[in-house]
Amino acid sequence: MEEMLSGKTAVVTGGASGNGRAISSLFAEEGADVVVADIREEPREGGEPTHERIEANTDANATFVECDVTDYEALKDAVAAADEFGGIDTMVNNAGVFRAEEFLEEGDDVFDMIMDINVRGTYYGSRAAANAMLDDGGGSIVNLSSVAGLEGSGEFISYCASKGAVRLMTYSLASLLGPEGVRVNAIHPGLIETSMTTEDVPIFGTDEEAGFVGQIPSGRGGTAEDVAKGALFLASDLSDYVNAESLVIDGGMTNSQ
Repeated sequence: MEEMLSGKTAVVTGGASGNGRAISSLFAEEGADVVVADIREEPREGGEPTHERIEANTDANATFVECDVTDYEALKDAVAAADEFGGIDTMVNNAGVFRAEEFLEEGDDVFDMIMDINVRGTYYGSRAAANAMLDDGGGSIVNLSSVAGLEGSGEFISYCASKGAVRLMTYSLASLLGPEGVRVNAIHPGLIETSMTTEDVPIFGTDEEAGFVGQIPSGRGGTAEDVAKGALFLASDLSDYVNAESLVIDGGMTNSQ
């Protein structure tokens, strides 16, 4: 069977760990060369760096670019790194942070960090990718939102606000760029087991895990590989008439409560 991304090149922000690592790896298995753009080279979950694993286990090319997504020049450099492999075809704006907060307490550190990385990073990444794609006939931009971008939670006000912004940014970018051959779609993961939900906001491995999983019709928490499969669809020609869309990957949790 022909590989779904044969001959294509992807840039994945936050590609060293978690969902980004799974997306980068699956894209490579399906024939894409990959630029892993991240602030750290070592995966948070351990193991060999993502770009090294790709080159060791697939026929794809891969490279690592140190990238702070709040820095537009760094994102331009990450997109430019794809030129070594023929130029960018897919941009996955995956880098993000997940934090709880006490809204009524004064101080904006959590808000500023979340909005900077989740919103500004997606905005800058989309701009850098779009400029390159418009010069080269089009492409696909995949933005990682969250089910928190579809409904509110009092514990995660800044996070929900940021992911809601990513959702509407996605639709707006699709309106602007669609006529020029660039599709822009969003993925909304639900409860996915990564370092975000085992360390940053511990859910998996805690007494609360069973309660959360009990709300999911599919009967389990999600994996980074589940998210990667959705990203593969949106990056591939299977979705060539899918634009300004939200793909919810949550085992049915959001729409069945």
